[in-house]
Amino acid sequence: MDESDDRLAASLAPVLALLAAVGETGHVTRAAELLGIPQPTASRRLAGLADLVGTPLVLPAGRGIRLTRAGRTLAAASARALAVVTAAAREVREDIDPGSGRIVLGFLHLLGRTLVPSLIGGFRERNPDIRFSLAQGSRQDMLRALREGEIDLVFVGPMPLDDPDLVSRPLADQEMVLTTPSSHRLAGRRRVRAEELAGEELVTLEHGYGVRQITDSLCAAAGFEPRIAFEGQETETVRGLVAAGLGVAVLPRSEQPPAGGVVEIPLDPPVSRTIGVSWPAGERLTPAARSFRDHVCSGLTDFGPGFRPTPLSERRTPLRNVGSEPGRRRAGNATPRREGRSPASAAHVVRDGLPPPGSGPPPHAGADPRSQDLGLLPESSTEP
Repeated sequence: MDESDDRLAASLAPVLALLAAVGETGHVTRAAELLGIPQPTASRRLAGLADLVGTPLVLPAGRGIRLTRAGRTLAAASARALAVVTAAAREVREDIDPGSGRIVLGFLHLLGRTLVPSLIGGFRERNPDIRFSLAQGSRQDMLRALREGEIDLVFVGPMPLDDPDLVSRPLADQEMVLTTPSSHRLAGRRRVRAEELAGEELVTLEHGYGVRQITDSLCAAAGFEPRIAFEGQETETVRGLVAAGLGVAVLPRSEQPPAGGVVEIPLDPPVSRTIGVSWPAGERLTPAARSFRDHVCSGLTDFGPGFRPTPLSERRTPLRNVGSEPGRRRAGNATPRREGRSPASAAHVVRDGLPPPGSGPPPHAGADPRSQDLGLLPESSTEP
């Protein structure tokens, strides 16, 4: 398409409805009445478009008019284009209707088993006409789609607290465990320290996924370079390779009892990832999306097995990057201490990938002092 075609298309756009109406009625006056504009205005617009095209679009025919060949071509195209725009307008109107709108929800692959179905199911009991479009992917891909406006809300962990354009609320914590073959030397242990994985062949996800970042960070905090035997894109594939005796893996605890041939062992100190809901800053949510967000943060929701709900007081507080002034801590960085949990047994809870200095528990007795940093993640971590 050359520049003259572009100019013609731009000039044609404002008179799409007029051309379509003239083609339907065969009369300029009737077309003007349908559109609620004066007949002289309609005639001037058609004459101006004819001058731009370089040929007449209508010719007199008795008391009415008839379209020329050029007029018929443009009128037919206008009718098709107008139908598409009308359908889009209807879709937009339906999407923003608070009672029957559509929500585009993004989430990590593993959350599609119980957490997402539980939250949607509870919401649809009170909002049966609201529709959902679901998108699954890595944390990195879901956050990109959220920033670009392709999706309304995302469930991710860690939350993107380093992004000032997004707002997040914590929902639930999920424990990270060491997954080994049942015949492995560590399979009978009650707990395992990260430094005990030195020299083990690890099965994990590719770079760019949060589980991989967690694995790398645990190993770095314990003072060794991980030996990566296999990399994948699906957690179930990783578990399958572990079951086949091809290595060990750091993964979220299974929501169901682990399959035969696999053992899950808690880490010492414990490590959890926080699953949160994120949306664009500035409250650019449709009424339906806003209603669903409020539902999942209400404290009345069931997250399914394997998830420990975040205290309601924290779920009601939006978390954002508050700036980088010297001595100022980012909102949501602090790791809250659960009621009844002593400092020595407090778990590392990964929120945005970087808990504040000193927030972790003291090192295990006899452990390398570096193990006190277990659970610290780089801010660029992503999650499947």
